[in-house]
Amino acid sequence: MKCRSLALASLLLLLGCSSTSAPGTAPRLYSATASVGDFLSITLDPAAHTLAYTNVSNGDSGTIPYSVNSDGTYALVDPQGVLIAAYEVPNFGMIVQAAKAGPSHDMPALITAVVKGGSISPTTWANQKFNYMQFRTAAGGMEVGSAAMDAQGNVTISHYWPYGNSSGQSAFGGGNFSATDFVPDPSGAFMTMTSGGSSPDYVFGTPGGVFAVDTTNGAIIGLKKASSKNFDATVAGSYKAIYYQKTGAATGQGNVETGTPSLGNAAITIGADAQITVQDSQGNTLVRTTLTPVADASYLYGAGELTDPCYGLFTFRVSTANSQQDVFVTFMDHTILFASFTAVLPANGSNPYDYLYGVGLK
Repeated sequence: MKCRSLALASLLLLLGCSSTSAPGTAPRLYSATASVGDFLSITLDPAAHTLAYTNVSNGDSGTIPYSVNSDGTYALVDPQGVLIAAYEVPNFGMIVQAAKAGPSHDMPALITAVVKGGSISPTTWANQKFNYMQFRTAAGGMEVGSAAMDAQGNVTISHYWPYGNSSGQSAFGGGNFSATDFVPDPSGAFMTMTSGGSSPDYVFGTPGGVFAVDTTNGAIIGLKKASSKNFDATVAGSYKAIYYQKTGAATGQGNVETGTPSLGNAAITIGADAQITVQDSQGNTLVRTTLTPVADASYLYGAGELTDPCYGLFTFRVSTANSQQDVFVTFMDHTILFASFTAVLPANGSNPYDYLYGVGLK
């Protein structure tokens, strides 16, 4: 179920986060990954008020006029109905709602974009450690974990896959990957990796703390680990987010996942006391709780579990007689990643499950 991209791409939690600069009117260039496994190139032209994209994975392309809403989000006027809405921190990153993505050109997806810059190679992130989340539209939707690179760019990962608990599989795992698996593109903008299939994985980002890996199994987003397990009050504030949600999901033959998918906008408020509130566009509260470091969660970090304390990754668990919900949040600079998985108890492969994940920009 967790094919090579799932663990393998999680491996390259390697990129970096550049500080934002004055946006100006020059076109801004982004590389992007969709949760259905699409790799995109995006150019936002603030002078012409257009967003041009090329989907390398499925061949779609277009140039879309956009307008800026009162809250700073972008309304995309796409005659093909592929891209719906977006939010940007200029020269840093962008999140986009897609209504028609994937190999069949008809799947809703969350697109996460990172500004192009630097020259990406395996040693760009030597001797660094990252937390990551994987977003996909099958196999339980999400995974979290950590990755560490040595001086040569070889990667060691440790991950937690909530769906594993509910399907009778292993929820924890890890692995090692060689730097020789990654091939820098001549453009310097990304690396590729092909293993066990004809479609490559794309690794891209900026040199300083944010990374992204586009895989056939979804999107991997990683943020550089914090120096302490403690909550950093400087990340407190308000974030605009886009999320993907699937309810009543079930996995059948051929690992085909059914369920009801949807996309939405969210407002996220983080308090200095580590309390998080996530509300949808109608003001309904999706999540409200006080975050706990993963390092302090005995059911996640320890013998037979995550081998890394994942400093900067936070969680909480809500258990009832009939369900168990795991929520994860991590931050860096202008960015928040969040994911939730809810399983019906008792855990078995026939019970339905729900999941939600998203990206917010401050």
